[in-house]
Amino acid sequence: MLRHVFMFCGLAACLVSGGGASAKSDVVTGPNFVLIIADDCTYRDLELYGGQAKTPHLNKLAAEGMKFERCFQSSPMCSPTRHSLYTGLYPVKSGAYPNHTEAYDWVESIAHYLQRAGYRTFLSGKRHILPERVFPFEYSMRDNNPNPVAIEKGIRESVAAGQPFLLIAASNEPHSPWNQGDASVYPPEMLELPPIWVDTPQTRRAYSNYLAEVTYFDSQVGEVLSLLEKHDQVENTLVFVLSEQGNSFPFAKWTCYDAGLQSAAVVRWPGMVEAGSKSGALIEYVDVVPTMLDAAGLTLPDVLDGRSFLPVLKGDRSEHKTHVFGLQTSRGIFKGPDYYGIRSARNKRYLYIRNLTPEVKFRNTETNGAVFASWKKRAEGGDAHAQRLVHDYQHRPAEELYDCEADPWNRNNLIDDPGLEAVRDELRRELAAWMERQGDKGQTTELGARQRQPARQ
Repeated sequence: MLRHVFMFCGLAACLVSGGGASAKSDVVTGPNFVLIIADDCTYRDLELYGGQAKTPHLNKLAAEGMKFERCFQSSPMCSPTRHSLYTGLYPVKSGAYPNHTEAYDWVESIAHYLQRAGYRTFLSGKRHILPERVFPFEYSMRDNNPNPVAIEKGIRESVAAGQPFLLIAASNEPHSPWNQGDASVYPPEMLELPPIWVDTPQTRRAYSNYLAEVTYFDSQVGEVLSLLEKHDQVENTLVFVLSEQGNSFPFAKWTCYDAGLQSAAVVRWPGMVEAGSKSGALIEYVDVVPTMLDAAGLTLPDVLDGRSFLPVLKGDRSEHKTHVFGLQTSRGIFKGPDYYGIRSARNKRYLYIRNLTPEVKFRNTETNGAVFASWKKRAEGGDAHAQRLVHDYQHRPAEELYDCEADPWNRNNLIDDPGLEAVRDELRRELAAWMERQGDKGQTTELGARQRQPARQ
Protein backbone atom coordinates (compact mmCIF):
# COMPACT_ATOMS: atom_id res chain seq x y z
CA MET A 1 0.00 0.00 0.00
CA LEU A 2 1.25 3.47 -0.74
CA ARG A 3 1.51 5.66 2.29
CA HIS A 4 0.13 9.17 2.29
CA VAL A 5 1.79 11.88 4.33
CA PHE A 6 0.07 15.18 4.82
CA MET A 7 1.26 18.50 6.17
CA PHE A 8 -1.33 21.11 6.96
CA CYS A 9 -1.09 24.84 6.58
CA GLY A 10 -4.43 26.46 7.41
CA LEU A 11 -7.01 24.60 5.34
CA ALA A 12 -4.45 23.35 2.80
CA ALA A 13 -3.31 19.74 2.74
CA CYS A 14 -0.11 18.97 0.83
CA LEU A 15 -0.19 15.58 -0.85
CA VAL A 16 3.24 13.98 -0.85
CA SER A 17 2.48 10.65 -2.55
CA GLY A 18 -0.61 9.39 -4.35
CA GLY A 19 -2.80 6.34 -4.82
CA GLY A 20 -6.55 5.96 -4.96
CA ALA A 21 -7.76 9.56 -4.94
CA SER A 22 -4.77 11.82 -5.45
CA ALA A 23 -4.28 15.52 -5.90
CA LYS A 24 -4.44 17.27 -9.25
CA SER A 25 -1.85 19.67 -7.85
CA ASP A 26 0.57 19.63 -4.94
CA VAL A 27 -1.79 21.52 -2.64
CA VAL A 28 -5.31 20.40 -1.80
CA THR A 29 -7.49 23.33 -0.81
CA GLY A 30 -10.84 21.64 -1.05
CA PRO A 31 -13.97 22.81 0.72
CA ASN A 32 -15.75 21.13 3.59
CA PHE A 33 -18.58 18.80 2.58
CA VAL A 34 -21.92 18.32 4.30
CA LEU A 35 -24.29 15.64 3.03
CA ILE A 36 -27.73 15.49 4.64
CA ILE A 37 -29.97 12.58 3.70
CA ALA A 38 -33.56 11.75 4.62
CA ASP A 39 -34.99 8.23 4.84
CA ASP A 40 -37.99 7.03 2.81
CA CYS A 41 -39.06 10.48 1.63
CA THR A 42 -40.86 10.91 -1.69
CA TYR A 43 -39.39 14.01 -3.30
CA ARG A 44 -42.79 15.16 -4.59
CA ASP A 45 -44.05 15.54 -1.01
CA LEU A 46 -41.58 18.34 -0.27
CA GLU A 47 -42.94 21.87 -0.52
CA LEU A 48 -39.84 22.66 -2.54
CA TYR A 49 -41.07 20.25 -5.25
CA GLY A 50 -44.72 21.30 -5.09
CA GLY A 51 -45.72 18.99 -2.25
CA GLN A 52 -47.71 19.56 0.92
CA ALA A 53 -44.97 19.01 3.53
CA LYS A 54 -43.73 22.38 4.75
CA THR A 55 -39.96 22.65 4.30
CA PRO A 56 -38.82 26.20 5.18
CA HIS A 57 -35.16 25.27 5.68
CA LEU A 58 -34.95 23.40 2.38
CA ASN A 59 -36.74 26.26 0.64
CA LYS A 60 -34.13 28.69 1.97
CA LEU A 61 -31.27 26.38 1.00
CA ALA A 62 -32.60 26.10 -2.56
CA ALA A 63 -32.85 29.88 -2.76
CA GLU A 64 -29.15 29.98 -1.89
CA GLY A 65 -28.12 27.18 -4.26
CA MET A 66 -29.29 24.81 -6.99
CA LYS A 67 -32.32 22.51 -7.10
CA PHE A 68 -32.05 19.42 -9.29
CA GLU A 69 -35.22 18.23 -11.00
CA ARG A 70 -33.91 14.88 -12.30
CA CYS A 71 -31.86 13.25 -9.58
CA PHE A 72 -32.08 9.45 -9.29
CA GLN A 73 -30.72 6.69 -7.12
CA SER A 74 -30.02 3.16 -8.27
CA SER A 75 -32.12 1.26 -5.72
CA PRO A 76 -35.40 2.08 -3.94
CA MET A 77 -34.23 0.71 -0.57
CA CYS A 78 -32.15 2.13 2.27
CA SER A 79 -29.08 -0.09 2.48
CA PRO A 80 -28.12 -0.43 -1.22
CA THR A 81 -28.83 3.28 -1.66
CA ARG A 82 -26.42 4.29 1.10
CA HIS A 83 -23.72 1.90 -0.03
CA SER A 84 -24.01 3.32 -3.54
CA LEU A 85 -24.09 6.93 -2.36
CA TYR A 86 -20.96 6.60 -0.20
CA THR A 87 -18.92 4.49 -2.65
CA GLY A 88 -19.81 5.88 -6.08
CA LEU A 89 -20.51 2.31 -7.24
CA TYR A 90 -23.74 0.73 -8.48
CA PRO A 91 -25.12 -1.96 -6.14
CA VAL A 92 -24.30 -5.19 -7.98
CA LYS A 93 -20.71 -4.12 -8.63
CA SER A 94 -20.13 -3.26 -4.96
CA GLY A 95 -21.93 -6.40 -3.78
CA ALA A 96 -24.48 -4.33 -1.85
CA TYR A 97 -27.62 -4.89 -3.91
CA PRO A 98 -30.16 -6.48 -1.53
CA ASN A 99 -31.36 -4.73 1.62
CA HIS A 100 -29.53 -5.26 4.94
CA THR A 101 -26.39 -5.85 2.91
CA GLU A 102 -22.63 -5.31 2.85
CA ALA A 103 -20.06 -4.30 0.26
CA TYR A 104 -17.19 -6.47 -0.94
CA ASP A 105 -13.96 -6.12 1.02
CA TRP A 106 -12.13 -4.51 -1.92
CA VAL A 107 -14.55 -1.57 -2.05
CA GLU A 108 -13.44 1.84 -0.82
CA SER A 109 -15.70 4.72 0.17
CA ILE A 110 -15.60 8.49 0.28
CA ALA A 111 -14.13 8.17 3.78
CA HIS A 112 -10.98 6.55 2.38
CA TYR A 113 -10.60 9.00 -0.47
CA LEU A 114 -10.99 12.15 1.63
CA GLN A 115 -9.00 10.89 4.60
CA ARG A 116 -6.04 10.42 2.26
CA ALA A 117 -6.39 14.07 1.32
CA GLY A 118 -6.32 15.17 4.96
CA TYR A 119 -10.03 15.40 5.70
CA ARG A 120 -11.81 14.27 8.83
CA THR A 121 -14.88 12.23 7.94
CA PHE A 122 -17.95 12.01 10.16
CA LEU A 123 -21.20 10.07 9.82
CA SER A 124 -23.83 10.98 12.37
CA GLY A 125 -27.17 9.15 12.41
CA LYS A 126 -28.49 6.12 10.58
CA ARG A 127 -25.83 3.74 9.25
CA HIS A 128 -27.26 0.76 7.33
CA ILE A 129 -23.81 0.13 5.78
CA LEU A 130 -21.26 -2.67 6.24
CA PRO A 131 -18.48 -3.59 6.78
CA GLU A 132 -16.93 -0.79 8.82
CA ARG A 133 -13.52 -1.28 7.15
CA VAL A 134 -15.18 -0.13 3.92
CA PHE A 135 -16.75 2.83 5.73
CA PRO A 136 -14.17 4.09 8.27
CA PHE A 137 -16.09 7.16 9.39
CA GLU A 138 -16.10 8.69 12.85
CA TYR A 139 -19.59 7.58 13.91
CA SER A 140 -22.15 9.15 16.23
CA MET A 141 -25.88 8.80 16.71
CA ARG A 142 -28.83 9.91 18.82
CA ASP A 143 -31.92 7.70 18.56
CA ASN A 144 -30.79 6.56 15.11
CA ASN A 145 -30.62 10.22 14.04
CA PRO A 146 -27.85 12.79 13.69
CA ASN A 147 -26.40 13.86 17.03
CA PRO A 148 -26.08 17.68 17.09
CA VAL A 149 -23.68 17.61 20.05
CA ALA A 150 -21.29 15.23 18.28
CA ILE A 151 -21.64 17.13 15.00
CA GLU A 152 -20.77 20.44 16.62
CA LYS A 153 -17.79 18.87 18.40
CA GLY A 154 -16.48 17.52 15.08
CA ILE A 155 -16.90 20.86 13.33
CA ARG A 156 -15.29 22.76 16.18
CA GLU A 157 -12.28 20.42 16.35
CA SER A 158 -11.80 20.47 12.58
CA VAL A 159 -11.91 24.25 12.42
CA ALA A 160 -9.48 24.57 15.33
CA ALA A 161 -7.05 22.19 13.60
CA GLY A 162 -7.38 23.93 10.23
CA GLN A 163 -8.59 20.63 8.78
CA PRO A 164 -11.32 20.25 6.14
CA PHE A 165 -14.13 17.84 6.95
CA LEU A 166 -16.88 15.70 5.49
CA LEU A 167 -20.04 15.46 7.57
CA ILE A 168 -22.81 13.04 6.64
CA ALA A 169 -25.96 13.72 8.66
CA ALA A 170 -28.14 10.66 8.02
CA SER A 171 -31.66 11.10 9.31
CA ASN A 172 -34.04 8.28 10.18
CA GLU A 173 -36.99 10.45 9.13
CA PRO A 174 -39.55 10.13 7.64
CA HIS A 175 -39.10 6.34 7.85
CA SER A 176 -42.06 4.66 9.51
CA PRO A 177 -43.38 4.54 12.19
CA TRP A 178 -44.42 8.14 11.66
CA ASN A 179 -44.27 9.48 15.21
CA GLN A 180 -42.24 12.69 14.92
CA GLY A 181 -43.43 16.20 14.17
CA ASP A 182 -46.81 17.91 14.57
CA ALA A 183 -49.48 16.07 12.58
CA SER A 184 -52.11 18.67 13.55
CA VAL A 185 -50.55 20.90 10.89
CA TYR A 186 -51.82 18.41 8.31
CA PRO A 187 -55.52 17.69 8.96
CA PRO A 188 -56.27 14.39 7.17
CA GLU A 189 -59.49 15.64 5.62
CA MET A 190 -57.70 18.62 4.05
CA LEU A 191 -54.96 16.68 2.30
CA GLU A 192 -54.75 16.12 -1.45
CA LEU A 193 -53.94 12.49 -2.11
CA PRO A 194 -51.84 11.28 -5.05
CA PRO A 195 -54.04 9.92 -7.87
CA ILE A 196 -52.50 6.45 -7.51
CA TRP A 197 -53.81 6.03 -3.95
CA VAL A 198 -57.17 4.83 -2.66
CA ASP A 199 -58.93 7.46 -0.56
CA THR A 200 -59.57 5.76 2.78
CA PRO A 201 -59.45 7.12 6.36
CA GLN A 202 -56.43 4.91 7.05
CA THR A 203 -54.59 6.39 4.06
CA ARG A 204 -55.35 9.95 5.10
CA ARG A 205 -54.28 9.46 8.72
CA ALA A 206 -51.05 7.79 7.68
CA TYR A 207 -50.30 10.52 5.13
CA SER A 208 -50.86 13.23 7.76
CA ASN A 209 -48.41 11.57 10.15
CA TYR A 210 -45.89 11.06 7.37
CA LEU A 211 -46.02 14.69 6.20
CA ALA A 212 -45.45 15.83 9.78
CA GLU A 213 -42.31 13.72 9.89
CA VAL A 214 -41.09 15.18 6.60
CA THR A 215 -41.33 18.61 8.22
CA TYR A 216 -39.46 17.22 11.22
CA PHE A 217 -36.67 16.16 8.87
CA ASP A 218 -36.60 19.70 7.50
CA SER A 219 -35.99 20.96 11.04
CA GLN A 220 -32.98 18.62 11.25
CA VAL A 221 -31.66 20.17 8.04
CA GLY A 222 -32.00 23.58 9.67
CA GLU A 223 -30.19 22.40 12.79
CA VAL A 224 -27.16 21.19 10.84
CA LEU A 225 -27.02 24.33 8.69
CA SER A 226 -27.21 26.52 11.79
CA LEU A 227 -24.06 24.83 13.13
CA LEU A 228 -22.21 25.79 9.97
CA GLU A 229 -23.30 29.38 10.52
CA LYS A 230 -22.34 29.30 14.19
CA HIS A 231 -18.80 28.20 13.35
CA ASP A 232 -18.44 30.45 10.29
CA GLN A 233 -18.22 27.55 7.83
CA VAL A 234 -20.97 28.51 5.36
CA GLU A 235 -18.80 30.10 2.69
CA ASN A 236 -16.30 27.24 2.38
CA THR A 237 -18.75 24.33 2.65
CA LEU A 238 -20.40 22.43 -0.20
CA VAL A 239 -23.78 21.21 1.08
CA PHE A 240 -25.87 18.41 -0.48
CA VAL A 241 -29.37 17.51 0.73
CA LEU A 242 -31.02 14.34 -0.64
CA SER A 243 -34.43 12.81 0.09
CA GLU A 244 -33.51 9.14 -0.52
CA GLN A 245 -36.04 6.70 -2.05
CA GLY A 246 -39.79 7.15 -1.93
CA ASN A 247 -42.03 6.62 1.06
CA SER A 248 -43.46 3.24 2.03
CA PHE A 249 -46.90 3.82 0.53
CA PRO A 250 -47.60 1.63 -2.53
CA PHE A 251 -45.87 2.41 -5.85
CA ALA A 252 -42.91 4.18 -4.23
CA LYS A 253 -40.29 2.45 -2.05
CA TRP A 254 -39.44 -1.08 -3.28
CA THR A 255 -40.35 -0.13 -6.87
CA CYS A 256 -38.46 1.27 -9.85
CA TYR A 257 -41.17 3.78 -10.67
CA ASP A 258 -40.18 7.45 -10.47
CA ALA A 259 -41.82 7.70 -7.04
CA GLY A 260 -39.38 5.03 -5.87
CA LEU A 261 -36.13 6.07 -7.54
CA GLN A 262 -36.34 9.82 -8.08
CA SER A 263 -34.91 12.04 -5.35
CA ALA A 264 -34.84 15.60 -4.20
CA ALA A 265 -31.40 17.13 -4.52
CA VAL A 266 -30.40 20.60 -3.35
CA VAL A 267 -26.81 21.83 -3.47
CA ARG A 268 -25.32 25.01 -2.00
CA TRP A 269 -21.77 26.25 -2.45
CA PRO A 270 -21.50 30.03 -2.05
CA GLY A 271 -19.56 31.70 -4.83
CA MET A 272 -19.55 28.54 -6.95
CA VAL A 273 -23.21 27.55 -7.36
CA GLU A 274 -25.60 30.25 -8.55
CA ALA A 275 -28.18 31.11 -5.92
CA GLY A 276 -31.76 30.21 -6.83
CA SER A 277 -30.71 28.15 -9.84
CA LYS A 278 -32.36 24.97 -11.16
CA SER A 279 -31.05 22.11 -13.25
CA GLY A 280 -32.84 19.56 -15.40
CA ALA A 281 -29.66 17.51 -15.88
CA LEU A 282 -29.88 13.77 -15.22
CA ILE A 283 -27.72 12.96 -12.20
CA GLU A 284 -27.44 9.90 -9.94
CA TYR A 285 -26.40 9.19 -6.36
CA VAL A 286 -23.28 7.42 -7.70
CA ASP A 287 -22.21 10.83 -9.02
CA VAL A 288 -21.96 12.43 -5.56
CA VAL A 289 -18.62 10.86 -4.58
CA PRO A 290 -16.85 11.87 -7.83
CA THR A 291 -18.35 15.35 -7.56
CA MET A 292 -16.93 15.74 -4.05
CA LEU A 293 -13.51 14.49 -5.14
CA ASP A 294 -13.55 16.81 -8.14
CA ALA A 295 -14.50 19.76 -5.95
CA ALA A 296 -11.61 18.88 -3.61
CA GLY A 297 -9.17 18.90 -6.51
CA LEU A 298 -8.59 15.15 -6.41
CA THR A 299 -8.20 12.71 -9.28
CA LEU A 300 -11.14 10.33 -9.62
CA PRO A 301 -10.37 6.61 -9.13
CA ASP A 302 -11.00 4.59 -12.28
CA VAL A 303 -13.18 2.11 -10.39
CA LEU A 304 -15.98 4.62 -9.82
CA ASP A 305 -19.25 4.19 -11.72
CA GLY A 306 -20.31 7.78 -11.13
CA ARG A 307 -19.21 10.92 -12.94
CA SER A 308 -18.64 14.37 -11.49
CA PHE A 309 -21.43 16.87 -12.12
CA LEU A 310 -19.26 19.75 -10.88
CA PRO A 311 -19.49 21.47 -14.31
CA VAL A 312 -23.28 21.51 -13.90
CA LEU A 313 -22.98 23.01 -10.42
CA LYS A 314 -20.67 25.72 -11.69
CA GLY A 315 -22.96 26.53 -14.61
CA ASP A 316 -20.46 25.40 -17.24
CA ARG A 317 -22.74 22.64 -18.54
CA SER A 318 -26.52 22.13 -18.59
CA GLU A 319 -26.53 18.36 -19.23
CA HIS A 320 -24.79 15.46 -17.50
CA LYS A 321 -26.02 11.94 -18.39
CA THR A 322 -28.29 10.52 -21.07
CA HIS A 323 -29.51 7.54 -18.99
CA VAL A 324 -29.92 6.48 -15.37
CA PHE A 325 -30.48 2.96 -14.05
CA GLY A 326 -32.21 1.18 -11.19
CA LEU A 327 -32.74 -2.20 -9.62
CA GLN A 328 -34.91 -3.69 -6.90
CA THR A 329 -33.93 -6.93 -5.19
CA SER A 330 -36.82 -8.22 -3.10
CA ARG A 331 -35.18 -11.40 -1.86
CA GLY A 332 -34.50 -10.81 1.82
CA ILE A 333 -36.76 -7.79 2.42
CA PHE A 334 -39.13 -7.96 5.37
CA LYS A 335 -42.29 -9.95 4.52
CA GLY A 336 -41.23 -10.02 0.89
CA PRO A 337 -41.42 -12.72 -1.79
CA ASP A 338 -38.67 -15.31 -2.08
CA TYR A 339 -37.50 -13.32 -5.08
CA TYR A 340 -38.81 -10.53 -7.26
CA GLY A 341 -36.15 -8.75 -9.26
CA ILE A 342 -36.76 -5.48 -11.10
CA ARG A 343 -34.42 -3.56 -13.41
CA SER A 344 -34.93 -0.16 -15.05
CA ALA A 345 -33.41 2.32 -17.47
CA ARG A 346 -34.58 5.90 -17.92
CA ASN A 347 -33.73 8.83 -20.14
CA LYS A 348 -34.97 12.36 -19.56
CA ARG A 349 -38.52 11.48 -20.59
CA TYR A 350 -39.15 7.72 -20.74
CA LEU A 351 -38.83 4.96 -18.15
CA TYR A 352 -38.39 1.30 -19.10
CA ILE A 353 -38.86 -1.43 -16.47
CA ARG A 354 -38.17 -5.15 -16.71
CA ASN A 355 -39.75 -7.45 -14.11
CA LEU A 356 -37.65 -10.61 -14.05
CA THR A 357 -40.37 -12.91 -12.67
CA PRO A 358 -43.76 -11.38 -13.51
CA GLU A 359 -45.50 -14.63 -12.53
CA VAL A 360 -44.58 -13.98 -8.87
CA LYS A 361 -46.96 -11.97 -6.66
CA PHE A 362 -45.17 -8.96 -5.20
CA ARG A 363 -45.47 -8.38 -1.47
CA ASN A 364 -43.68 -6.55 1.34
CA THR A 365 -44.42 -4.99 4.72
CA GLU A 366 -46.79 -2.50 3.11
CA THR A 367 -49.03 -5.19 1.59
CA ASN A 368 -49.44 -6.52 5.14
CA GLY A 369 -50.20 -3.09 6.61
CA ALA A 370 -53.34 -1.20 7.56
CA VAL A 371 -53.29 1.17 4.59
CA PHE A 372 -53.12 -1.55 1.94
CA ALA A 373 -55.70 -3.58 3.89
CA SER A 374 -58.09 -0.64 3.58
CA TRP A 375 -57.43 -0.56 -0.17
CA LYS A 376 -58.17 -4.27 -0.48
CA LYS A 377 -61.39 -3.84 1.46
CA ARG A 378 -62.51 -1.13 -0.98
CA ALA A 379 -61.53 -3.36 -3.89
CA GLU A 380 -63.52 -6.27 -2.49
CA GLY A 381 -66.48 -3.91 -2.15
CA GLY A 382 -66.45 -3.23 -5.89
CA ASP A 383 -64.45 0.03 -6.10
CA ALA A 384 -62.92 -0.13 -9.62
CA HIS A 385 -60.11 2.33 -8.83
CA ALA A 386 -59.08 0.30 -5.79
CA GLN A 387 -59.33 -2.96 -7.71
CA ARG A 388 -56.95 -1.74 -10.36
CA LEU A 389 -54.39 -0.35 -7.90
CA VAL A 390 -54.41 -3.42 -5.66
CA HIS A 391 -53.96 -5.66 -8.67
CA ASP A 392 -51.29 -3.54 -10.38
CA TYR A 393 -49.16 -3.21 -7.25
CA GLN A 394 -48.89 -6.96 -6.78
CA HIS A 395 -49.10 -8.20 -10.38
CA ARG A 396 -46.86 -6.62 -12.99
CA PRO A 397 -46.09 -7.47 -16.62
CA ALA A 398 -42.69 -8.54 -17.88
CA GLU A 399 -42.02 -5.11 -19.37
CA GLU A 400 -43.29 -1.60 -18.70
CA LEU A 401 -42.73 1.69 -20.51
CA TYR A 402 -43.86 5.10 -19.29
CA ASP A 403 -43.87 8.64 -20.60
CA CYS A 404 -42.82 10.39 -17.40
CA GLU A 405 -43.86 13.82 -18.66
CA ALA A 406 -47.40 12.85 -19.61
CA ASP A 407 -47.73 10.22 -16.88
CA PRO A 408 -45.57 11.22 -13.88
CA TRP A 409 -47.07 8.50 -11.64
CA ASN A 410 -46.20 5.78 -14.18
CA ARG A 411 -49.59 4.10 -14.53
CA ASN A 412 -50.17 4.07 -18.31
CA ASN A 413 -48.00 1.26 -19.67
CA LEU A 414 -46.97 2.05 -23.26
CA ILE A 415 -44.85 -1.03 -23.89
CA ASP A 416 -47.00 -2.10 -26.88
CA ASP A 417 -47.39 1.38 -28.36
CA PRO A 418 -46.13 1.06 -31.98
CA GLY A 419 -45.14 4.71 -31.99
CA LEU A 420 -42.64 4.11 -29.18
CA GLU A 421 -40.88 1.02 -30.52
CA ALA A 422 -37.63 2.95 -31.05
CA VAL A 423 -37.72 4.31 -27.49
CA ARG A 424 -38.46 0.87 -26.08
CA ASP A 425 -35.65 -0.77 -28.03
CA GLU A 426 -33.14 1.92 -27.10
CA LEU A 427 -33.89 1.58 -23.38
CA ARG A 428 -33.81 -2.21 -23.64
CA ARG A 429 -30.32 -2.01 -25.13
CA GLU A 430 -29.11 0.51 -22.56
CA LEU A 431 -30.40 -1.64 -19.70
CA ALA A 432 -28.83 -4.82 -21.10
CA ALA A 433 -25.47 -3.06 -21.58
CA TRP A 434 -25.56 -1.66 -18.05
CA MET A 435 -26.35 -5.05 -16.55
CA GLU A 436 -23.48 -6.62 -18.48
CA ARG A 437 -21.04 -3.94 -17.33
CA GLN A 438 -22.12 -4.49 -13.74
CA GLY A 439 -21.92 -8.27 -13.85
CA ASP A 440 -25.66 -8.42 -13.21
CA LYS A 441 -26.94 -11.80 -14.39
CA GLY A 442 -30.56 -11.06 -13.67
CA GLN A 443 -32.36 -13.90 -11.94
CA THR A 444 -29.10 -15.65 -11.04
CA THR A 445 -27.98 -12.48 -9.26
CA GLU A 446 -31.35 -12.25 -7.49
CA LEU A 447 -31.10 -15.78 -6.17
CA GLY A 448 -27.67 -15.02 -4.71
CA ALA A 449 -28.92 -12.05 -2.71
CA ARG A 450 -28.89 -13.73 0.70
CA GLN A 451 -25.16 -14.31 0.37
CA ARG A 452 -24.80 -10.53 0.50
CA GLN A 453 -26.83 -10.16 3.73
CA PRO A 454 -24.54 -10.90 6.68
CA ALA A 455 -26.82 -9.53 9.37
CA ARG A 456 -29.81 -7.32 9.99
CA GLN A 457 -28.65 -3.73 10.45
